Amino acid sequence: MAKTSTPKKIEVNCTTGEVTEIELTADEIAQLESDRAAAAAADAERLAAEEARQAAKASAQAKLAALGLTEEEIAAL
Repeated sequence: MAKTSTPKKIEVNCTTGEVTEIELTADEIAQLESDRAAAAAADAERLAAEEARQAAKASAQAKLAALGLTEEEIAAL
């Protein structure tokens, strides 16, 4: 069975060059999970907005084509 490890942060002392791995606290892990969920929600929102924009564009192009405009005329708009 795979053993799950506690997430870690890396701390670098720029003066000495010493690199230290530190396990995250419960609060830090909760914040990390919250940040990941917020980022996923923001990505989903951006994707939905882009899909809606593409759908509106396709709808507008279809309406212009139904009015008799050519693809070149529609592209020129």
